[in-house]
Amino acid sequence: MQLSKSMLSISLALLRGPAATSAFHANRPLVSRTVHSSPSVLQAAGGRVSNAVADGDVLAKTDTTKKQPAKQKLDTNPPKGTRDFYPEDMRMRTWLFDQWREVAKTYGFSEYDAPVLESESLYTRKAGEEVTQQLYNFADKGERAVSLRPEMTPSLARMVMAKKGGLPLPLKWFSIPQCWRYERMTRGRRREHFQWNMDVWGVGGVEVEAELLSAMVTFFKNVGIKSEDVGIKVNSRLVIGEVLTELGIPEEKFAATCVLVDKLEKVPIDAIQGDLEELGLDKSVVEKLLDVLTNKSIDSLKNVLGEDSEAVAELNQLMELCEAYGIEDWILFDASVVRGLAYYTGIVFEAFDRKGELRAIAGGGRYDKLLETFGGDPTPAAGFGFGDAVIVELLKERDVLPSFESAGTDSVVFAMNKDLYKAAIDVASKLRAAGQSVDVVLEKKKPKWVFKHADRIGAKYCVIVAPSEFEDGAVSIKDLTVGEQKAVSIDSLGSWVEEVSAKEAS
Repeated sequence: MQLSKSMLSISLALLRGPAATSAFHANRPLVSRTVHSSPSVLQAAGGRVSNAVADGDVLAKTDTTKKQPAKQKLDTNPPKGTRDFYPEDMRMRTWLFDQWREVAKTYGFSEYDAPVLESESLYTRKAGEEVTQQLYNFADKGERAVSLRPEMTPSLARMVMAKKGGLPLPLKWFSIPQCWRYERMTRGRRREHFQWNMDVWGVGGVEVEAELLSAMVTFFKNVGIKSEDVGIKVNSRLVIGEVLTELGIPEEKFAATCVLVDKLEKVPIDAIQGDLEELGLDKSVVEKLLDVLTNKSIDSLKNVLGEDSEAVAELNQLMELCEAYGIEDWILFDASVVRGLAYYTGIVFEAFDRKGELRAIAGGGRYDKLLETFGGDPTPAAGFGFGDAVIVELLKERDVLPSFESAGTDSVVFAMNKDLYKAAIDVASKLRAAGQSVDVVLEKKKPKWVFKHADRIGAKYCVIVAPSEFEDGAVSIKDLTVGEQKAVSIDSLGSWVEEVSAKEAS
């Protein structure tokens, strides 16, 4: 690119420094005019262009004499249907997750995780499920159709397929993912929630479902919930399959029919009449199904399906195994439970509040054909999902949710003056090395404030680094639970921690 003589002179003057530019200006009259810098010209001359030079409106944007538009007030609420977790909320969440992890560990499960962002195609199975209408889906900057996960099971299936048969079976995995669904909110139902998932792959018998049900009951017992509070309804998708077969409905329509039947708990049959006709099912088919699904005992179901019913045999075996686990008080047969996901193929179950005040607490079942829908090999599998929002509501309702006001701090350490702050750091380090959770007061505060702060965070001890005790190589420790105070040698703080820990444990 050719530079004009004047521009070349300017560039040379700039390169030569202040003296050259002064000489340059001395030989030219001063002209007041607006200069529009050309980034391309300066770049051609070997210079770099700042954003300020490139931005022609920089003066207008930085002019403080002009009245600035009023700033929009920040909406401090999280997006609708989501939650903030302040420290106390976080302590409750951590406690709940620890309860879930402990049960999973007790039953020999391994934890896994997957991205919260997945390909949209993982969830669009086109079977009339609500979940396909509730996706948080969008096209990313690469024009890929993606979605926040509404559930974890499809991600698990993808991970299993990715190993191409390289995973040893049976597979016993659990996870606690955050899931997203754009749905109508009610008590215990949000647009995001965390969900405890436990799944077993590679075993085809109802022994798996019995083990999973036992794990759910173990959790309930651990957190103070009784069988009088919660029940678990069980059924089998085979029940509907046998009825539809008898009515001459082809097998490929079974899953979609189950999804529609599940909706009847919320809407009248007329509301899904169009969907039924689209499947080629007339009203009489669904009425026959509903007649079967009103059965509340396996014996009455046997009278409808016959002695040789595979569904009846499967349900009877499951009930026997539940007795062996000692959880029969929690389990009841209910033919109306079908679950709303198309991929279930056998036993299905749902934990519910016996008072009827809350929606389903947890649910799951067998999904032997899920991997095939993604082009994989047939692989037996079963699992459950257990949301955090409903169980917390239940624990509050039954008054068995622990308090999470305390931060779990053992000791608060503070120096009486600035000169003792380094000594306070040394004391805190010794206590932490001995296993205590320690909060150091980081700024100058009066003792009254420190004791009030210690009480507010639920600390057990206040460790005071004062001049007189420090001269003797000691600190003053106040037991905030009983109000007693004593001097403890700094060198023996480790022994003091062991002593008070043993006392608290007894």
